Amino acid sequence: MIRVGIGGWTFEPWRDDFYPAGLPQKRELEYASSRLTSIEINGTYYGSQKPESFRKWAEETPDDFVFSLKGPRFATNRRVLAEAGDSISRFFASGVTELGPKLGPINWQFMATKKFDADDFAGFLELLPKTVDGIAIRHAVEVRHPSFQTPDFIALARRHGVAVVVADSDTHPQIADPTADFVYARLQDASEDEKNGYSDSALSTWRDRARNWAEGSVPADLPLVADAPVKAGKRDVFIYMINGFKPKAPFAAMALIEQLGSR
Repeated sequence: MIRVGIGGWTFEPWRDDFYPAGLPQKRELEYASSRLTSIEINGTYYGSQKPESFRKWAEETPDDFVFSLKGPRFATNRRVLAEAGDSISRFFASGVTELGPKLGPINWQFMATKKFDADDFAGFLELLPKTVDGIAIRHAVEVRHPSFQTPDFIALARRHGVAVVVADSDTHPQIADPTADFVYARLQDASEDEKNGYSDSALSTWRDRARNWAEGSVPADLPLVADAPVKAGKRDVFIYMINGFKPKAPFAAMALIEQLGSR
């Protein structure tokens, strides 16, 4: 399964551009989910959502659609990560499982100033639940400090079965080591000068990487921090066009979906 999407679906510059002129705002999720295969919900990072919101979003999207969610900043933006238990529990009690089978990975994003401390980070990973309300939960961590580019961090993530977010960014370190049964990539280098944000050749590169990951191998053109894992079974892949030049994000996602032939 290779999923491609965007971050959120409410963005003024997408109206009368990605969204057709005159489309009611209440139908934007319905429209976006008919063109994409996943969306990363960003609002959960800033505050709690209501159970009825999750139910509504599930009802408005196709049966095979998947949402990923950003974990709350109250859990990750703290000095001692092992003290995040209450924030994590409140997040999962807010109704996220109302998404049912449309609930994808949770992305726990850390500030760029957060440095790697093995004991500190292990304490956080041990708090992440494997299941909630009978639904298996998959976790990804988005780390943005160069100190995480160490084999010790890769080993820790693999031990917990947590994915490390692959960032396509000029400002954040790229860690492309597969550490879980899925891969989570956030592409942040879209250009205003490109029709689809990314050139066709750049999208082809990400298409090939996605297929490598999905087949259980690693892309030969992405350097690894640690030794490559033994080729395992097939992996799910989630790729999100996040920013750079955000108005182009939906077009980049649709162009990559077309190259993958996955819609």
